[in-house]
Amino acid sequence: MKMQMAEIAKALNTTCEGDDQTVITSVAFDSRKITNGGLFVPLEGERDGHDFVAGAISNGASATLWKKGHPNKPENIAVIEVDDPLSAMQDLARYYLRKVNPTVVGITGSNGKTTTKDMVAAVLSKRFNVHKTQANFNNEIGVPMTILEMKPNTEILVLEMGMDRPGQLHHLSELTHPDVAVITMIGEAHIEFFGTRDKIADAKMEITDFLREDGEFIFNGDEPLLQERAKKLDQVKATFGFRDEDTVHATGFKSYMHHATFTINDSEQKFSIPMIGKHNVSNAMAAISVGRHFGESDEEIASSLSNFKPTANRMEWEKGDAGEAIMSDVYNSNPTAVRAVVTSFGQVEVKDDGRRIAVLGDMLELGKNSPALHAGLSDTLDPQIINEVYLYGPEMKNLYDALKDKYKPEHLHYYTQDQMDRMIDDLKNDIKPDDIVVLKGSHGMHLENVLARLR
Repeated sequence: MKMQMAEIAKALNTTCEGDDQTVITSVAFDSRKITNGGLFVPLEGERDGHDFVAGAISNGASATLWKKGHPNKPENIAVIEVDDPLSAMQDLARYYLRKVNPTVVGITGSNGKTTTKDMVAAVLSKRFNVHKTQANFNNEIGVPMTILEMKPNTEILVLEMGMDRPGQLHHLSELTHPDVAVITMIGEAHIEFFGTRDKIADAKMEITDFLREDGEFIFNGDEPLLQERAKKLDQVKATFGFRDEDTVHATGFKSYMHHATFTINDSEQKFSIPMIGKHNVSNAMAAISVGRHFGESDEEIASSLSNFKPTANRMEWEKGDAGEAIMSDVYNSNPTAVRAVVTSFGQVEVKDDGRRIAVLGDMLELGKNSPALHAGLSDTLDPQIINEVYLYGPEMKNLYDALKDKYKPEHLHYYTQDQMDRMIDDLKNDIKPDDIVVLKGSHGMHLENVLARLR
């Protein structure tokens, strides 16, 4: 972005104190990440961002938003006083979005939204100037920040949109007015706050609340909860999945150690993605559907999908100290995600004397159903396929108890949350060069520390 403070003040329906000709080239709410020409947005959360304005100025901030009535307002940079800095940042993002006027693709889902976002951006970048959400910056702070970071020549804006409460996606949809809305799937993520999958589906459908009248809704057709709710929309609809009834559905699928290949119903093109698993093929079919919406050929889409770079910590293969291959998927976790990852991992071939070792950490935010949902994963683990199981965290004790009748004691290991070092030591003593290992758990369990030690 590039705007004078006078324009920003006008967009926010207020005035600028200080030099209103100051040119702003970036926006940041973290004082450590501010750069020359930056507008600092002091957010109030666990810590008050206003307390860090001096650091922002020393790092090059040229201006700041400031909550009306907050003490110690700086006098050496341009200032715009607002009722609420976060709301003002969202209003500025809304103004800048209208100014640049890109086509907006909004993507949400209980699982797969980050990967799908990366795939969609890769597909569309073949022919368009595309700006996408970085990492998973997908909430009421991240979405406006992503908008404000896009270049003026952006033609398509690909936004990941997350939610952990009702109304959140409604707000993000109102902010962005998507031209294309995508829902990857409905799982159990955040079920602690919603209670049922039906309510999760209702909340995910909020992404369509401000879908443009001539827009398109692309969704997982294998999910009855979405099929039912989609009937209420007048916009064009397309589905993806593995049913013959889906608009785009897989007709062939093979998963290898580092990639998966598949074909679809209405094309002779063969597709390949640098990730494994049926669930990632589903994400790829969502990206194919979006690519087709924008007129991309299947050949162009296939080329882009074969080379796209996924965001870190999503089914990445690493090499361990013993020579073992380690699949790291430690950003988040819920029952649907664990089943998908473990199933895909179980399809990876190992050498004759190699074993598949699963290291599973607690799945968080599952509420009162957490014990049953953890124990329910037992039907995904087969001793003939997943040879060793390491379970970590208080909730995984439920899965440990459920697996006692399936696994011999020497192949089933449980550790409390204060025993990570012991678990890592046991793993390092157990793992052999031809083994393969999967790490899967919620981010709050910090299995990335296990990966670091195994590497």
